[in-house]
Amino acid sequence: MEILDLSSLERRLCRAFPRGEPIDLRQSRDEHAEHPNGWGSERTVRAEVIRTLLLDDPAEPGEVPALSLIGARITGLLNLRHAEIPHAIRLSACHFEDPPDFYGSRTRQLDLSASYLPALMATSLRVDDTLRLTDCRIPGSVQLGSAQVTGGIFLDRAHLGTDGGCVLQLSQASIGNDIRASELLAHGEIRLGAARVEGALDLEDARIRNAGGDALNAAHLTVGTVLNAAGLRTDGRVRLTGTKVTGLLTFIEARLSNAGGVALGVSNCEAGVFSLWDAAPVVGDIKMHYSHFKVIHAKPPVWPTTVRLEGLTYETLAPRLPAVQRLALLERDEDGFVPHAYEQLAASYRRVGDDGEARTVQLAKQRRHRTTLPWYGKVWGHLQDATVGYGFRPTRAMAWLLALLLLGSMAYGLHHPPPAEAGKGPAFNPAVYALDLLLPLVDFGQEKAFTPAGTYQWLSYLLIAAGWILATTIAAGVTRNLNRP
Repeated sequence: MEILDLSSLERRLCRAFPRGEPIDLRQSRDEHAEHPNGWGSERTVRAEVIRTLLLDDPAEPGEVPALSLIGARITGLLNLRHAEIPHAIRLSACHFEDPPDFYGSRTRQLDLSASYLPALMATSLRVDDTLRLTDCRIPGSVQLGSAQVTGGIFLDRAHLGTDGGCVLQLSQASIGNDIRASELLAHGEIRLGAARVEGALDLEDARIRNAGGDALNAAHLTVGTVLNAAGLRTDGRVRLTGTKVTGLLTFIEARLSNAGGVALGVSNCEAGVFSLWDAAPVVGDIKMHYSHFKVIHAKPPVWPTTVRLEGLTYETLAPRLPAVQRLALLERDEDGFVPHAYEQLAASYRRVGDDGEARTVQLAKQRRHRTTLPWYGKVWGHLQDATVGYGFRPTRAMAWLLALLLLGSMAYGLHHPPPAEAGKGPAFNPAVYALDLLLPLVDFGQEKAFTPAGTYQWLSYLLIAAGWILATTIAAGVTRNLNRP
């Protein structure tokens, strides 16, 4: 197609394109494409001219065409729907009056860095190298759903959206390298559902605001190396349901907020390391059920008042803290008493050889379970707790045994019970007699040989009952310890 009445700049662009020569119209590096005041015809190019250059191939033998235009105003609609463009495209620091349309197109490289675009339609776009939107200002939405980018996508310091809604759509996209979006500012939802990123997803120091909705919706995202959200600030839900990260999933020094709702949802998520290290206390709920991490880096103050931990598995918690500082989190589970959460915490202490802290967690589990029982179960539970600490405090049983043995020895030492049959049986020994009463499965011959009366008979009943209780609770505790994972 031939376009008549070309401006001097358009003719210059036509001459530069076959050789890939750049045309830089900026008067200073500080210019902002968002406000192109004073840009006249000498800096204006019609979109149809650019389209004609890209779709026609005026290259001569030995030339490598490329479109490289910097600092221009582009008027009209740049319509490249379903176009096959074998050239690199660089339209950086440009001001687009209409949203460019790359729907279903394919190109070698697309660089729109530092440009102003009302919106960008690029669903199903294919780029053989990189897509650059660094420092762009895009008040509308960026549609990149199902895009395939062999290299990476660069969104560092881009400003997206103004009034909510989905401002970046990357669902089901396939990225052969990284997505870089450090210091991104988004006024709306960033959607990465079911996307696949072979490299890293970098959201360091990004700010995403979508109050009452999803700030980052990355459900079922797959990341090949690291999901770096260090310093991320959000107003709205961060949803990572079903996300898989091969290495580190980090929210170091992040500030996550969604008051009255879920601030961070990482249910069914998998990662090598999950980190909330030095993050501000999360405002909103955290849901982590049925997720798996090898290591969780988090200090107790970061956790909100409501969490969901059912099915969460991990190997190690960092930093190493006494169990009492970790147990408070388990009591805030919105599902109530979750035995699995206590077992996971106890296992993490046993894994590093700290059996004492593991027993503390197990004891806390039994005490929490006791609150769910009927009254008679609670009575029996209190009895087990007071006597042997549910089997996790075995020294208590010895203390009770010694105290009762001393009581019986003193009482029967001062008042010998009469023999059951005169002139028969062993000589009376108050300590052995008391021990015979206390140990239900041991027979020293003293209990049957003597028959106390009155108050001392009731004392014998007390010692026998106490012995059975001690034996039963010790047996229950031993069984519980032997059956623990």
